[in-house]
Formats: sequence, C-alpha cells, structure tokens
Amino acid sequence: MIAGARGGLLLGVNLQDIELNTDTIQIWHGNISAENAHYQSYWRVLDADEQAHAGRIKIDLLHKRYVEVHGRLRNILAQTLNESPEKIKINKAEHGKPYLPDTPELAFNLSHSADTLVIAVGWNCQLGVDIESCKPRASLAGLVEKCFAEEEIAYWNKLPEAQKILEFYRFWTRKEAFVKATGRGIGLGLNRCVINPENQAKFLRVPVDYGPASIWHIHELAFGLGICNALVTDKDIAGFRLMDF
Repeated sequence: MIAGARGGLLLGVNLQDIELNTDTIQIWHGNISAENAHYQSYWRVLDADEQAHAGRIKIDLLHKRYVEVHGRLRNILAQTLNESPEKIKINKAEHGKPYLPDTPELAFNLSHSADTLVIAVGWNCQLGVDIESCKPRASLAGLVEKCFAEEEIAYWNKLPEAQKILEFYRFWTRKEAFVKATGRGIGLGLNRCVINPENQAKFLRVPVDYGPASIWHIHELAFGLGICNALVTDKDIAGFRLMDF
C-alpha cells in the first residue's frame, strides 16, 4: 500500500498532514539540490559533530550534499516527534548506525545515490533502506562471486546478458538494506544474507544472530527507471507512505 503526499521544501511539510501510524513506514525521497539558497537553514540544525564532519569535506559539492542530507533528516525526525530539529540527539551504535537515545523506538535510515536521496522512518522495528543507480560496471561478475551466495550466483549466471545489470542491483540493494537494518553494515557479509531468487521479496537465509529469515520483509519502492531500491524491515508492516521532498 502506497499513499502519496507532497510538501514542497521539507521545512514546509505540516506535521498534521502526516498520519503517525506505528504500523506504517514513512518514505521520503527526492533530489539533493546542494543549492546555496537553503544551505544555511540546513547548517543551523546540525549538531557540533555533524558540522565538524561537514567541515572536513573539502569538495564543495560533497560538502553541501552532506549538510543538506543530514539537515533534511533532522527536519523529518523533528516533524515526526514534534520537536525542534536542532534539539534532536543522534548517537551512533557500536558499528556506526545512528539512533535516537531519547526515542529508541523510532527507527530511521537513509541512502543516497548521486543526487537522489531516500529516508525511511518507522516505529518499533529495525529497518534499512538502500538506493542505487543501475549503471554498468566492469566489476559486476566479480562482485557477484564475492557478495552473492551459491543460489544467487547460479541464478544470476543463467540470466540473459541484457537482464544482468538490473538483477544485480535488485539483489545488491536488498542485501545492503538488510545489513543496514541490522546495524552491522557490509562487514556482516553480504553473501550471508541470501535472497530467494524465485521470490525476491523473501530471504532464504540470514545470519543466525538476527532470527529466522521469515521475520525479515523486503519491499521494493517505485522511483522510476534506472533506479533500484529496497526497504527491509524485521516486521510485517501495514504499508508505507511515500512522500516527496
């Protein structure tokens, strides 16, 4: 189930327009503008650590993207919690996944590819989101051998050449979303979370520390041609609400 909402600039979205349903995932997506016009509004809401990190990014475009991405995230969290964005406290877990120490039941995750950004927010769950531009790479076959499991490799190798790029990214984003949901990242081992090639909304196996594969759910979002993406949650959800920046 997907419901749409449009709010213009993130700061202009009205909290009353967003139904806070704990069984529904909010998905925000859009382009990162990296424009000077809104730079200061995003910079002001960052905490000291985020501003220091941004200051170490010397490439102007990447610096502005970082400031905008984390400013947008803070505004979304603030609107969800009815709090000022600059007052939101964000900590990092052992392996670097950010969380809210004052509201740990609110889960969030973000991903961006070039100038496309997606942010997922949900309650009482673990979630991860990933987005990738489906571009050709000379190293695809090598990545498949390294990061896919035996069943996935066999499936991918049998595909017609014209389908291999898209299918690689479909598997890749699902795996990335899973390891981000666990908080471990790719250090967990992408080949240890195994997608069912016959039903790519389900996992065949996941590492034993994260429960049975059946509790993990894969959702694919429609962001247009040339973009692959996945949302992974550790509970079945009522649906998700898709909103533009």
